[in-house]
Amino acid sequence: MLATLMADVVASAEALAGRAMEHEWVWRLLGAIALALVGLWLCRRVVRVLDRVLSRVEMDAILRGFLRNLAYAASVVVVLIAALDFAGVPTTSLLAVLGTVALGIGLAVKDSLSNIASGVMLIVLRPFRAGDVVQVAGLEGTVDSVRIFQTHLHTADNRTIILPNSQITASPIVNHSLRGGRRLDVAMAVGYDDDLGIARTALLEVARANPRVRAEPAPDVVVSELTDAKVVLQLRAWVSPDDLPAVRAELQEAAWQRFVARGLRAPTPQRQVQVFHHGAGAAGFELQAPDAE
Repeated sequence: MLATLMADVVASAEALAGRAMEHEWVWRLLGAIALALVGLWLCRRVVRVLDRVLSRVEMDAILRGFLRNLAYAASVVVVLIAALDFAGVPTTSLLAVLGTVALGIGLAVKDSLSNIASGVMLIVLRPFRAGDVVQVAGLEGTVDSVRIFQTHLHTADNRTIILPNSQITASPIVNHSLRGGRRLDVAMAVGYDDDLGIARTALLEVARANPRVRAEPAPDVVVSELTDAKVVLQLRAWVSPDDLPAVRAELQEAAWQRFVARGLRAPTPQRQVQVFHHGAGAAGFELQAPDAE
C-alpha cells in the first residue's frame, strides 16, 4: 500500500514538473519573441541616431549610408542571436553551423564577395562622392549611391546605370567633378581665305556672352588642325560639369550664327580631277560641292 502511494506521489511530481517545463518553454519562447521585437525597434532607433550624428559632422552621403546599413545589419544579427539564446537554443552550435554554411556559400558566391570588398574599397578610398560626374567601366553618369554589391548612376538623359562594384575598381575611374570644373572644346572650321582674327573674335564673343561660361580661367581660341580645305579653330572654355552638354550645344549654335553674320562660311570639300587621254595632254577639272541653301 505504501509503495503504491509513493509511486503515485512520484508520478504526480513528474507530471507537475513536466507541465512546469512546458510552461517554462512557452514563457521562454514568448520572452524571445518580445526580446526580438524590442531589439529590432531599438536597432532602428540607434541607426537613426547614428545617421543624425553623421549628418551633423558633414560626412559624405555615400559613406553615411554605407555605415548606416552596416550598423543596422550588425545590430540585427546580435539581437537575433540574443533572442535565440534566451529561448534556449544552443547558439554555440548554431554559430558553428552558420559558419560552415557561410563558408560554403562564400565559395559559391565569390563574385558577390568580390563586389562587397570592392564596395568597401570605394567607400574607404572615396574616388568619387554622391553627385559627382564620373566615367567608369566605359560609362558616364552622375553618382547616386554606392551599395554593398552595386553602384547606381544616372545619365544626362535620365537613364539609370547599375554597375557591379568589382567592375568599377577593376577599371580606370575618371572623375569629372573632383576639380570643380571642366574644359569644353568646341571646334569650328573656316576657309584659308577667311580672316582668322575675325573668326577668333567671334568665338570669344560667343563664349563671353554665355552666362554659364566661367570668366576664370578665361576662354581662348587656338588653331587645332590644318587640312586640305579648311582651318579648324578650337574654342576652349571652362564650365561646370553639370552644364557641359547644354553649354556645348549653345556655343555651337551661337558660333554658327556669329560666323554667318560676319560672312564666314564653312569651307566646302573640293577635289581636283585630272583626265589623261592617250596621246594628249592632261585636262584638269575642279569639282566643288554645291553650297548649302
